[in-house]
Amino acid sequence: MTQPILSTNNMPFCPGCGHGVAIKNLAKALEEAGYSPLDVIVVSDIGCAGLVDPILATHTIHGLHGRAPALALGVSLGLSSPGKKVVAIQGDGGATIGLQHLLEAARRNVDITLIVLNNLLYGMTGGQMSGLSTVEFKAGKQITDDTPPFDIVKLVHEAGAAYSSRITSPGDFKAQFLEALRAPGFSLVEVACLCPSHGVKKLKDLSIVALGDLKLAHEREPGRAAFRPTEPLFAQDKPERPSYRSNIKERLGLLIAGSAGGGIQSAARLIANAGILSGLHVTMKGEYPITVGTGFSAAEVILSRDKIHYTGLEHPDVVVAATEDGLVKARSRIHAHTILVLDSKLKEEAFPNAVYGDFQKEAGKQGAALSAAARWLVQEGVLQVEALLEVARKHKHGEAMVEVLEKCKSVEV
Repeated sequence: MTQPILSTNNMPFCPGCGHGVAIKNLAKALEEAGYSPLDVIVVSDIGCAGLVDPILATHTIHGLHGRAPALALGVSLGLSSPGKKVVAIQGDGGATIGLQHLLEAARRNVDITLIVLNNLLYGMTGGQMSGLSTVEFKAGKQITDDTPPFDIVKLVHEAGAAYSSRITSPGDFKAQFLEALRAPGFSLVEVACLCPSHGVKKLKDLSIVALGDLKLAHEREPGRAAFRPTEPLFAQDKPERPSYRSNIKERLGLLIAGSAGGGIQSAARLIANAGILSGLHVTMKGEYPITVGTGFSAAEVILSRDKIHYTGLEHPDVVVAATEDGLVKARSRIHAHTILVLDSKLKEEAFPNAVYGDFQKEAGKQGAALSAAARWLVQEGVLQVEALLEVARKHKHGEAMVEVLEKCKSVEV
């Protein structure tokens, strides 16, 4: 007997929501098709449809809004074990936000089954209209917009899907889901769903405002990836001993902060790679605003003798700030024992024990952060300047980086 796909029958949706009915029928279809929970990978989307993760006993991946088909495509193409099934679940909002991902998966006819739970609106954010909201539904909501909806079933069919269908009336969901799961390639089932909070509350009303039932199919071979043999990263030989020295005894957390375009991320990656050459365990994380070209830029680097099991850095041991933008970003992370390495332009009474230097003046805007961080790390014996130089010489801006780092030789311990 196949193990249950659902870990509970208690649905996470609002009472009366049609999503629960659809998910229960999908689970039954997967079981009847012979899939055990660990044979199934479910990729869910943002929105009400994305609440399914905790109730599934399968593998689950939670994606960004509209990106479930793209993630599912990657998973399917990367599978090397036969007998697995990739299922993506999204709402009408996600389907139209990520429409290109959906059409690309259909065009390639990759072995995915996509369930679109269409309640005709954005249920999680208050009932706004989506690209699948019909004219009849909008009229019933007193919305004067006669723009017709996408017919997602026809669109994926024309893009090349092996199977696509729409269910608008209560019936045997399971049978239609089974057809989709067994289709050789990309399949989609759009399910018209009730939304008792913001949309249609009665099935008879839903059948009036939803697009009608439809079923389309192509005879196509499933799309497959052209694999090339590669050696696993972890199977590659590692150096027997570190190339350079480091006097770190346990662990050092470093926060580098400055302005956008100041080479913050490059400096952090360089330091992280130099740490690897020094036999240390390393993590590096960058942070910057969506504008990219303006505002702050910050990066966290952890250098450790032991394996790093948690990459968070709430309380950095060292903060390097090259500009005012960087200091503003880092200020809330500074505590009583934080070592501060600041540009001379950032002097203030609150930081009497900070290490100051004319980093901007000596290395310019793009080299100030690297100059400040490298000088302190080299002076304290955390990293050797030659380790930093080896990494810098391989960088696309290596010449400028080497020029900055050469000045650190005079401070090496």
